[in-house]
Amino acid sequence: MKTSHSVRSFRFAVALVATVLSTHAAPRSFDFKDPKGVNNVQFKLDAPLESITGTATGITGQVAFDPANHSSTTGRITLDAGSLNVGNPLMGEHLRSDQWLDVAKHPTIVFDAREVQNQRPQGAQLVAEIRGTLTVKGITKEVTVPVSFTYLADKLGARVGDPNLQGDLLVLRANFTINRSDYGIKAGQMTDNVAETIHLSLSIAGGAQKS
Repeated sequence: MKTSHSVRSFRFAVALVATVLSTHAAPRSFDFKDPKGVNNVQFKLDAPLESITGTATGITGQVAFDPANHSSTTGRITLDAGSLNVGNPLMGEHLRSDQWLDVAKHPTIVFDAREVQNQRPQGAQLVAEIRGTLTVKGITKEVTVPVSFTYLADKLGARVGDPNLQGDLLVLRANFTINRSDYGIKAGQMTDNVAETIHLSLSIAGGAQKS
C-alpha cells in the first residue's frame, strides 16, 4: 500500500520537531555542593607592610550549563563567609568582624552569573567572560569575571569515588580581583597595611547526575 503524501508530510514534520527539540535541549543543572569538600576559593591581599592570604571551602550553588550552547550558562555560587580561614587565628577573627566582612550580619558572599561573553576554545577548556553581580557584606556590584569551563562527561562517579554513580562534571576556574573599598571592607584603612586590591582564585567542580 502506498503511503499518502499527507502521511509522509506528517512524519517529516514530527522528525523535524524532534530534531529541533534535541538541538535546543534545556541546560542541565550542576550542583556545586562538593561532598569531598575540596572546592575552594583562595584570596590574597598583598600590602607593602603585610600580606594576608587564606582559603574558604564553604561553597554551594547551582549552575545551568548546556555543553552544546555555552552562552546559555547562568547560575549562582554562594560562599559561607564564616568558612574563610587564614593561618593566624587572630587575623581570622578580624576578617569575620564588622570592620571586615561582618559575618554575623552578612554570612554569605554571592556571585550571580547572568551572561557569558567572548567564548573561545583553549585546548580541552572553554574560556569566556561571565557578567554578573558579586555581593559582599550586603553590597552588590556588577562584575565581569574571566572563567574557564571544563566539561567532563561521565566523570561524576570517578570524582566522588562511587563507580555506580552516573553523571557529568563541570569544572570552573577563575582568577580575578576586586577592590575592598567597593564593598566596605576595612573602610579607611591605609593601604600600607591592608592592600586595596583583593586577588581571588576560584577552583570548583559541580556534578549533574543522570537519571
